[in-house]
Amino acid sequence: MLNVTVWDETQGAIGPYPTGIYNTIAEFLKKSGQFGNVRTATLPQPQHGLTQEVLDDTDVLIWWGHSHHHLVEDEIVEKVQKRVLSGMGLLVLHSGHASKIFTKLMGTNTGDLRWREIGELERVWTIDPSHPITNGVPEYFDIPNSEMYGEYFGIPTPDELIFISWYAGGEVFRSGCTFKRGLGKIFFFSPGHETFPIYNMSEVQQIIINGAKWAAPNYRADIVVGHTPDPISQ
Repeated sequence: MLNVTVWDETQGAIGPYPTGIYNTIAEFLKKSGQFGNVRTATLPQPQHGLTQEVLDDTDVLIWWGHSHHHLVEDEIVEKVQKRVLSGMGLLVLHSGHASKIFTKLMGTNTGDLRWREIGELERVWTIDPSHPITNGVPEYFDIPNSEMYGEYFGIPTPDELIFISWYAGGEVFRSGCTFKRGLGKIFFFSPGHETFPIYNMSEVQQIIINGAKWAAPNYRADIVVGHTPDPISQ
């Protein structure tokens, strides 16, 4: 069974999530019965809750951040990057596009995009129905109130484009993308604002569950580089 860690920059109630976004996500992962140990970690904890022991025991890390990206210690970012390159899966949610770990893995400085926060309709289209992340997800579903994220989105060309969102204001956005870095798989999924109950929607929960299963490592090992003696002559 997969071990999942849900990371959140907040600690406690926020918006429509009385126990916090991290606990909301952890609870529906647990209820799915498809994972082993589901733990949470938050920014205020020592080492942001991401000690080496926790990272070594994490198959998939789910990352939710919004406005405190700059407070994440660079040393922790380096540790997370190393584990991703060594095979740990990473799900980056919503404003995590601007997190240090996502921009570092993408090779971008900001992950800039357009945004507007007026609670408008978002229609999420499934554009790769054969992908495991879309299992059980309809052709499209509507989020009645959402924060608009629009193109241009400053990321590298995704390895796979899974979802595209359309907004009532006319914008479109690459809202579900996958990447591979080293031995690790990364899934970025944008719907999920702190003032709208988007993580309570069954479709969004199914996508995150599917994403965590997809990102799980098939193989995990520290990558060895540098001078290597000839093993034959040893």
